[in-house]
Amino acid sequence: MERMIERTLFASRWLMAPMYLGLAAALVILVYSFLMELLRFAGMLPGLTVDDAVLGVLALIDLSLAANLLVIVIFSGYENFVSRMDLTAHEDRPDWHGEVDFSSLKLKLVASIVAISGIHLLKVFMDVDKYTPDKIRWMVIIHLVFVISGVLLALMDWIAMQSKGLKKPKSPVMVQP
Repeated sequence: MERMIERTLFASRWLMAPMYLGLAAALVILVYSFLMELLRFAGMLPGLTVDDAVLGVLALIDLSLAANLLVIVIFSGYENFVSRMDLTAHEDRPDWHGEVDFSSLKLKLVASIVAISGIHLLKVFMDVDKYTPDKIRWMVIIHLVFVISGVLLALMDWIAMQSKGLKKPKSPVMVQP
């Protein structure tokens, strides 16, 4: 009975696979959004100001960072929670593939969110006249919460790694006669 329950629980990890396929579909949506933004940006070319150019580029960077984050979550989430991908011989395999554990994934996720938030805030600052001071204040506060959360998460992981290092049994010292 116990073995059957354990096998069922272990097999239940495959219930996550459709979620990662859904995230891959969301990546297609991000690519579509990127292409639409690029076309809109290119359409502005004849009357493009420097500020419009910077805002357009920041919008494209924002979308590409979100897509990068999605790829990292798909690959590492699938490998950490569902099954290993047998892609070691593939010539295009990213260097980080198979090496992002859950702790690294959390840090990459928070770092990406901070970067995306920072780019969004920069876009707001580039077009500050469109926003009320109260809205800008809240956006800065939210960004700072993301930054502080990221620092605290990294600190917690560092503390956890230090405590694991302290709990490791020391190898006995060999004394030579």
